[in-house]
Amino acid sequence: MSGMREATRIRGFWQELGLPGIIDVHTHFMPKQVMDKVWAYFDTAGPLTGREWPISYRTGEEERLAVLREFGVLAFTSMIYPHKPDMAAWLNGWAADFAERNPDCLRTATFFPEPGAGRYVAEAVETGAKVFKAHLQVGAYDPRDALLDDVWGVLAEAGIPVVTHCGSGPQPGAFTGPGPIGEVLRRHPRLRLVVAHMGVPEYREFLDLADRHDGLMLDTTMNFTRFSEEDAPFPREELPRLLDLGERIVFGSDFPNIPYPYAEALEALASLGLGDGWLRAVCHDNAARIFHPQG
Repeated sequence: MSGMREATRIRGFWQELGLPGIIDVHTHFMPKQVMDKVWAYFDTAGPLTGREWPISYRTGEEERLAVLREFGVLAFTSMIYPHKPDMAAWLNGWAADFAERNPDCLRTATFFPEPGAGRYVAEAVETGAKVFKAHLQVGAYDPRDALLDDVWGVLAEAGIPVVTHCGSGPQPGAFTGPGPIGEVLRRHPRLRLVVAHMGVPEYREFLDLADRHDGLMLDTTMNFTRFSEEDAPFPREELPRLLDLGERIVFGSDFPNIPYPYAEALEALASLGLGDGWLRAVCHDNAARIFHPQG
């Protein structure tokens, strides 16, 4: 599909809903050397992916930014995540500069269980971070680690959302699943956690966790697309629960690291038949209320 045709398709989607555009809470912009390594990992179908995963939007940074803007994405994120110590603070500095240069990017930050994590997270909060990313699968760390106690406390107090890959898909990690992160929520009940990918494949368990914690949200990243449904189909009997939680679900795409056109993610949501009001909330209104992208 040509870029112009896809942009027309996507713009038609949100215009028909009466929206001013889309807010995408799960997009990846990283330092070039980091993004190149991420793409190389996908190219080799590494053990955390476990399957062929072609990158649909493998272009330069400026071209990727132009694509999102042409689609009508009003605000997006630069989801960054470290896989070792002494990396998070550097990534936070890069992301702050990136958001300064691109005001439609919600300033993103991250952390790792290491001495000083509470300090650099507090600094990121004080200087304007709007969303954090935690990747328990890639980072291979326990969210209950004592080195993160101050981090979770700072973020809970600030009310800043933390998009967290804590589900066990596409491959389980040592600390994925609802158990470890559920303990963090019990310790920090005010924490505003956004479960990435709706917790695939533990959908029911994370929906149950959302029932117990009013601050927990879910993002729709890759969910309901043919690619995702092949390996981990969402249980259709749970769809009414998505309607009940309609104010706590936000749209995410995983752009540019998706193996299909961006439009498929939106059309997959529409195919659920949960109504235009639900789609408006998920694709724009919920994120606008929580992230205040123009603030």
